[in-house]
Amino acid sequence: MAAYLVRRFLLMLLTLFGISVIIFGLLRVVPGDIVDILFDSAGMVDPAGKLQIQKELGLDKPIPVQYAQWIGGLARGDLGYSYISEKPTLGEILPRIPVTAELAGLALLFSVALGVPLGVISAVRQNTLTDYMLRIASLTGLSMPAFWLGLLILMAIVSWFGDMPMYTDMPSGFWQQLGLYAIPAAAVGFRSSSLVMRLTRSSMLEVMRQDYIRTARAKGASVQSVNYNHALRNAMLPVVTVIGIEAAFLIGGLIVTETVFNIPGVARFLVESIRVRDYPIVQNLVMLIAVVVVVINFIVDMLYAVLDPRIKYSD
Repeated sequence: MAAYLVRRFLLMLLTLFGISVIIFGLLRVVPGDIVDILFDSAGMVDPAGKLQIQKELGLDKPIPVQYAQWIGGLARGDLGYSYISEKPTLGEILPRIPVTAELAGLALLFSVALGVPLGVISAVRQNTLTDYMLRIASLTGLSMPAFWLGLLILMAIVSWFGDMPMYTDMPSGFWQQLGLYAIPAAAVGFRSSSLVMRLTRSSMLEVMRQDYIRTARAKGASVQSVNYNHALRNAMLPVVTVIGIEAAFLIGGLIVTETVFNIPGVARFLVESIRVRDYPIVQNLVMLIAVVVVVINFIVDMLYAVLDPRIKYSD
């Protein structure tokens, strides 16, 4: 087990190194940088001034040197300064992480709490009216983009109640946070819950056809024991994989939702920084998302052994 963990850790580091190279290279391949944007917006072209600003920002150095400085700063915990606000990058990113984390966590909780039970119900009541209705609902959820559903919810609530809570200041308490995040989380989580429900259903149906399920029924095990103790646990492996993928997606995939609901999270900030070529913000935000994705994949792999004792990570 120890050797496996060491291999996985080294593989995670190698993956993050590759991602860092790709991020850094792609940002430099895109035509124009922050200096070009600043001068274009001002409507003036001063070659000497542009060179001076590039020198101050370190953009005049060779790309390998810029990359080495960035990686060295990351190793020391120094993420540099934002080109736009001229404030430390860490100070710009940290306040936005809890906002996106809370929204993504609530959306994931909604999708799991709704998707897994409905998937089980759809499987155990296969080809009944309940099954057909749940399958239609899941297809509906997969067909509707989260931002469009969010706009519909916004218009419906404003039409019915005349107003709805919007994110203006940092919420002061749990209930205020829940009120602000519930609607956007439900809009995002509805699609995820549809995916989780369909996968749970298909995985449950496959497991329920196995010999050991028939043996458990022949021994007189109750329906609940067969469905939940025998079938569901063995059907959860692919479901856990998808839940992990959805959790990773939600960290960086809330761009439109955060924009529609005026939520100052990481995803919205990332798009704004890309637009103005704020390299330190973009590089570090994408690396943060990459770290979250890699860690979630590692946790999912560890959960496999917990859910299925047959899986062993040997040395």
